Amino acid sequence: MSGHSKWATIKHKKAKTDAVRGKIFTKLLKEITTAAKIGGGDPAGNARLRLAVDKARENNMPAANIERAIKKGTGELEGVSYHEITYEGYGPAGVAILVEAMTDNPTRTVSELRNVFSKHGGNLGSEGCVAWMFKKVNDTMEPSYTIKVEDKETAEKVLKLMEILEDNDDVQNVHANFDIPESLINEISG
Repeated sequence: MSGHSKWATIKHKKAKTDAVRGKIFTKLLKEITTAAKIGGGDPAGNARLRLAVDKARENNMPAANIERAIKKGTGELEGVSYHEITYEGYGPAGVAILVEAMTDNPTRTVSELRNVFSKHGGNLGSEGCVAWMFKKVNDTMEPSYTIKVEDKETAEKVLKLMEILEDNDDVQNVHANFDIPESLINEISG
């Protein structure tokens, strides 16, 4: 309980929503900066930048933040340089996992991801160990085949690993080839 004060209650709710919003903004700003660096600062001529800016606007990011990220990407402003890296690994039950990250420090990111994988019953693999199991369809990676996960304990481990990977600030997208029956997902979340 946050106390008797109405402001204390509001403050706690606001802190939670601000934390979630901050994570989203961080990921979007990295994407905008990288898109501007790769394809230039004009959204009309850079489809990736246009898509990133549209996502930022959907999430109510201030225009000043978007402009600043574009300027950092084009080199008009001094800023951090981000690298796009894809990490590959296996989760519980041999589930193939592809992690798309954008980081200013690849050494830190690989260390964090290796730690997450090992703590949750998986392991970080070498380049190419699972990428062949996915094909790019539009903007997403579709698995060539899926692994059925039907026991509750393994399903919980897989879902927990996915959740923790997605919560990492440097991770942009996580793709996996598991298939958990909806009834089991409802049982776990219920």
